[in-house]
Amino acid sequence: MTALGKLFRTTTFKLTLVYLTVFALFAAFLLGYFAWNTRRLFTEQITATVDAEIGGLAEQYRLGGLRRLVLVIDRRSHQPSSNLYLVTTAAGELLAGNVGALPAGVLEKPGWTETEYRRLEDPDGPPHQAVVKIFELPAGFRVLVGRDLEERERLHEIVISGGRWSIALVVVLGLAGGFFVTRRVLKRVDAMTETTRTIVGGDLTGRLPVAGTGDEIDRLAENLNAMLERIEALMRGMKEVSDNIAHDLKTPLTRLRNRAEEALRMAKGEADYRAALERTIEESDALMRTFNALLMIARAESGHARGDMTEFDAAEIARGVGELYEPLAEEKGLALRVEAPEAVTVRGNRELVSQALANLVDNAIKYAVPDKQAAGGSQPEILVRAYGEGDRAVLAVMDNGPGIPQADRGRVVERFVRLEHSRSQPGSGLGLSLASAVARLHGGELLLDDNGPGLKAIIALPRGGPVQSAG
Repeated sequence: MTALGKLFRTTTFKLTLVYLTVFALFAAFLLGYFAWNTRRLFTEQITATVDAEIGGLAEQYRLGGLRRLVLVIDRRSHQPSSNLYLVTTAAGELLAGNVGALPAGVLEKPGWTETEYRRLEDPDGPPHQAVVKIFELPAGFRVLVGRDLEERERLHEIVISGGRWSIALVVVLGLAGGFFVTRRVLKRVDAMTETTRTIVGGDLTGRLPVAGTGDEIDRLAENLNAMLERIEALMRGMKEVSDNIAHDLKTPLTRLRNRAEEALRMAKGEADYRAALERTIEESDALMRTFNALLMIARAESGHARGDMTEFDAAEIARGVGELYEPLAEEKGLALRVEAPEAVTVRGNRELVSQALANLVDNAIKYAVPDKQAAGGSQPEILVRAYGEGDRAVLAVMDNGPGIPQADRGRVVERFVRLEHSRSQPGSGLGLSLASAVARLHGGELLLDDNGPGLKAIIALPRGGPVQSAG
């Protein structure tokens, strides 16, 4: 398709033609109304002038009869003006006046009429238009008084001619403006199309150009760019997850297979087979927990869980998680304390928030320093807090473990990331990733800070739930 053909097929050019047509029709209507109204007003002025002339002639007729009327009309008809006069006998013979010829039958119709006539001084010349009034006197004499319409027709022609040129100028300027605007829009659309082709080809780093004008195309490009950034991040995350799954799940799967082979080779009785099966079940449960965590992260990041949001008490969740993990903390020689004195109402997904908080408490128990290792012999403690902070609900978990270096705090929320000092502890490296995904789902954030010593992990959520985008 040629560039001109593409231009004519664009929606912008079609809309320009529609608006231009509507405007031209409206302008033509206004012009016609103005021309008609001007013509009407001019005609009314002419008839008023003719009526005044007739009034004067009637007075002359009253004072001196037909003879005086003929003399007055004869005198006036020789004066330079646009007035027309004619007095004839009943047989149509000219007595006085400046009208040379009229169409047949005109004098036989008393009253107002618009007719052609020829001037007395130019009987062979072109006909002229006039508005006249005819009335009949006693004995069949007829009198015609009127006025030439040349001035009215000239004014009408000036108005119509000016209107034609105005409409033509509007159409030309409208087409030129439409061509310019359409070409500009088409150029931007073509640039966006080229970018989308590179994106379809697999290059997710491409972004739609933004002109900076703030118009609807810019807003569309900005929204699409935000969507592309999100897609790129998800695809990058999917690739990383795939790589991490292939790497981190390879070891337990290999261990499962080796134990099964060892049991087949080395087991000598039922007890050996039972022990091998128990170890296999334990490894399988760990794998299932890993996959369940991945599914929960995917559910949180997809946003589908927003449909299950209700109002609940975050303080009640904190107390419930504390009660659940208190025996595990005691086994490790830790004190687990919950501070949630007041209700903290928040709108969200109760199940995911509970799981996120449970992950933080589980991590704190894993990495907290046991009693016999605590500095100064003080009782090591894990503190779980739930409180309101303005329009936010805050869930905080504080421990006295090794903490997380400042440089690693942005990295530990990624899937399967485990720091060196945590390699000896059981886990999959998905706990903080899930907590971060749940916080983002609710329009909040996961904050990691120093607890001096240890780590302070905070989930801050807006009480009213996530803010829905208006775009």
